[in-house]
Amino acid sequence: MVMPERLSYRQTLQMRKIFVGKTCMLHFETSPLKIVRASRQYLYDESGNEYLDCITNASHVGHCHPHVVTAGQEQMARLVTSTGFLNDQMSEYAKRLISTMPESLSVCFFLNSGSEANDLAIRLARAYTKHEDVVCLDSAYHGNLGSLIEISPSRFKKLGSSHIKKDWVHIAPTPYLYRGKYREDASNPGLLYANEVLTVIKKAKSSGREIAAFICEPLMSAGGIIIYPQNYLQHTYRYVREMGGVCIADEVQSAFGRTGEHTWAFQTQDVIPDIVTVGKPIGNGYPFSAVITTKEIADCIGEFSTTFGGNPVACAVGMAVLDVIENEKLMASARSVGKCLLDGFRSIMPSHPMMGEVRGMGLMVGVELVIDKESRKPASEAAEILAYRMKENKIIIAYDGLEKNVMVMTPPMCFTCDNAHHVVQVFDQLLQEIENEAATTGLAASSVGNPSTSGVGPLHRMISNARFNASDDDSDDNVTSKCAKYEGVD
Repeated sequence: MVMPERLSYRQTLQMRKIFVGKTCMLHFETSPLKIVRASRQYLYDESGNEYLDCITNASHVGHCHPHVVTAGQEQMARLVTSTGFLNDQMSEYAKRLISTMPESLSVCFFLNSGSEANDLAIRLARAYTKHEDVVCLDSAYHGNLGSLIEISPSRFKKLGSSHIKKDWVHIAPTPYLYRGKYREDASNPGLLYANEVLTVIKKAKSSGREIAAFICEPLMSAGGIIIYPQNYLQHTYRYVREMGGVCIADEVQSAFGRTGEHTWAFQTQDVIPDIVTVGKPIGNGYPFSAVITTKEIADCIGEFSTTFGGNPVACAVGMAVLDVIENEKLMASARSVGKCLLDGFRSIMPSHPMMGEVRGMGLMVGVELVIDKESRKPASEAAEILAYRMKENKIIIAYDGLEKNVMVMTPPMCFTCDNAHHVVQVFDQLLQEIENEAATTGLAASSVGNPSTSGVGPLHRMISNARFNASDDDSDDNVTSKCAKYEGVD
């Protein structure tokens, strides 16, 4: 068999421009990487360059882990079928997944993506409560289905006046202690933010609306790695249930030991949700997701069917992922390696006027960049430049949050302390360069905030002068209009 010749970088880029929707963003729009293979925590481009992957949490136990690959290959060679038939793989996997849960969460539904899981969770909540409305947080992202964009303010805010918030959607403030409504010096901020949810629910009820569900990530990834204040979810869940709703924990990003403390992130807040969703980590990159709920809620929905959700290959892969987490002690590793990252960033923080806050838990770490520590105004363009320069140094790091000023690290769980030390060292050097350049060019606060409104200030010139190696195909494009994209995906 003659293998087809590999496309050149230019051919791949040009064909994508022609045949793929232009709104399907890449991580680095100005000079996208062409990744041809991966292993563990490393990515390799078409020239064989190795990049340290700090962002691909979908490859939970490591890219192309041999045990996971073998399990999928063997099952694919034996049986690939829709889920309308009995198969041992689904039954065994469901039992094992339930064994990681509190006793009340005892029934599974299997699907193909985090978006599908969250959509089903909303459907279950509505069927059980006989209500329609949903409360979400103002920094939330819950998926790319139409129903989920409506409860993802971090996405529909970008649409501006073209998006009209639906009457069934109610938005509460994100419990964001660094730049939120209540900050770290507030007395009992967990209760204060929970009271905001209660206020939102009462306002909805006064307008004749009834709440079906409150949904949030137990540890918010999309908002820029936000750790909730103590007791926030305990108070919030109590309020929601008293008002007739159910509580949904979106664990699409945070499940399976990533926090380093527990299998599930909701356990870090000492709560038990009514419905839990999981996506990315469950299949290590294979399309797979699950909804876990109580028997009472599960039994309220009408007939449910899915062609591929929970197919034998997906369940074999899912079982292998759990094997690796257990056998390689990856939750304990996430705890120790996460500490290396957090301690490393905190140790360099006093030397960097742009490092506003370092936060995280396990292998979910965020560093918030600001213009200055007093104002806490977001340094969005500095974050953009830093992401590109880290890429030039063969480290892939994201920036996220509503203002795109939080450097985010959610690497595969096989990430090591040596990797962490290397990231911190390079980050330290490159951020110092950016800070020095900003000072040299007389950087003003007004030129750092929102890249879309800050014109051609000093940081835009720094972006233009950066060594992006854009292809010739991009020569006519406006470089300053492009950003390193890291949007929420399934």
